[in-house]
Amino acid sequence: MPASPSTARALNDRLALRLLQQEGPLTAGQLKQLTGLSRPTVADLVDRLTAAGLITVVGESGEQRRGPNARLYGIVAGRAHLAALDVRTEGVLVLVSDLLGRVLAEASAPIGGDTGTGPAVEQAVAAVERAVKEGGADRLHTVGIGAPGLIDPATGDLRDSAGLPAWHRSLVAALQDRLPGARVTVENETNLAALAEQREGAARDRDTFVLLWLGHGVGAAVVLDGSLRRGASGGTGEIGFLPVPGTSTLPSATDCGGGFHSLTGAAAVVSLAAEHGLPASGTVDLPTSGTVDLPVEGPADVPVDGPADAAGAVPAVRGAADEPEAARVVRGAVARASAADERFLHALADRIAVGAASVVAVLDPGCVVLGGEVGRAGGVVLAGLVEERLRRMSPLPTEVRASGLGGTAVLRGALLTARERAQDELFGPPER
Repeated sequence: MPASPSTARALNDRLALRLLQQEGPLTAGQLKQLTGLSRPTVADLVDRLTAAGLITVVGESGEQRRGPNARLYGIVAGRAHLAALDVRTEGVLVLVSDLLGRVLAEASAPIGGDTGTGPAVEQAVAAVERAVKEGGADRLHTVGIGAPGLIDPATGDLRDSAGLPAWHRSLVAALQDRLPGARVTVENETNLAALAEQREGAARDRDTFVLLWLGHGVGAAVVLDGSLRRGASGGTGEIGFLPVPGTSTLPSATDCGGGFHSLTGAAAVVSLAAEHGLPASGTVDLPTSGTVDLPVEGPADVPVDGPADAAGAVPAVRGAADEPEAARVVRGAVARASAADERFLHALADRIAVGAASVVAVLDPGCVVLGGEVGRAGGVVLAGLVEERLRRMSPLPTEVRASGLGGTAVLRGALLTARERAQDELFGPPER
């Protein structure tokens, strides 16, 4: 059936806004060309969107002829402000951005393991409020949170998980209370990292892939045919519980000990390094300011500290002191590349490939991205070793890539999710 006039207007408006988001500022003539709409229809939608405060004139094109078509229209970036949180067991990282995703401010709050739930939540909320103030935002429209643990698919709430701080589950309610009017959502950190890798990182050319998270714990995110898969209970990718050879026992419903976690979790990686005679403190010394060249795929001269740049990039590395011991020993092994280091990396790749091969056999993703602190510390070197083993273990061709976003993946995923949800509301048809 043909769309009603109001529905057609809403669809046209949304199309124009998406083009302005993707292409940047456009003239009315360019909007006409890209949308295929008539000149009067484009003129009407420009008037509507301007009156709604969603777009504004941001300049003029380089055309010699001056007139309405020479005006450049862009989305009003300050129409809404967003926040993204990367919630860890030891603290929280915060970004505040405008509607276009440009980072305006950032903050962090280290939280000790012995901090009570109330004080921990207060420290985390205070970090958000500090970033909001520094970013010049009056209020937040949407807040996206990335956290470890399972998300209940029915309620969207973070489930109570053994081994995770109690303040994690209390943070969402506290933010909703302290940020009136803001939409607060939470998602598993590995899922958010996968979304960011799909949009901006190592998997931009892939509709189907698996992100293997190697950090304090291990996990996976599954993207099939362009869509993130969460499973019936939200537990898709709980690969730490995967029974694998090489462990002395089997995992249980309440303990992933004996599963893949026992081979590739942070404690197991540090223990493996010690078995190969590597120093527990083996690191690549990182400065606390300036830039550093890292042996991983991606741009050189990664910022170590300081505010985001004009493009919205955020610091990827904040110094060796903030990196887990497991990641430091892996990064040191890649940098030194001695005989002992290479034996260690080969042994670690053997372990990772055991779990990756199981995932490949079931899903045939064609691509596995190694993320998390250990995955990004190993970079292209570790990814290459794992790929080599998968070629021997599986008949299914699988490319293994290093994370393209490093330590920013969860924050970028949370920001992308918050931005999409805000734009869905703001760019959608008005409520009747």
